Amino acid sequence: MDDEPLAEWAERRDARIGQLRAVSLVTGEGPRASHLNPEAPRAIQRWNGHMWEPHGFAANLAEARRVLFPHAEAASAPETTTPRLGPGTGRHRKPPP
Repeated sequence: MDDEPLAEWAERRDARIGQLRAVSLVTGEGPRASHLNPEAPRAIQRWNGHMWEPHGFAANLAEARRVLFPHAEAASAPETTTPRLGPGTGRHRKPPP
């Protein structure tokens, strides 16, 4: 068996300390995909190295994403138009009318 050394495991576990996640606050069998119920409130949880602990609250998915990924808004590029396809007879191109 290829067991990893305890020091490597501890280093990998400690690298996650402070990581945040958003959990939907809806009834059911536990955490679900984030895109389900986008308007449902979210609990923001923080990993402390041993368990997820309460860290904050978000009113919906959009607000939770702003908390989890604060640098994503600043780094987002302005919308660009989709590239136009040039002439050609590619496999998936529509034939001319």
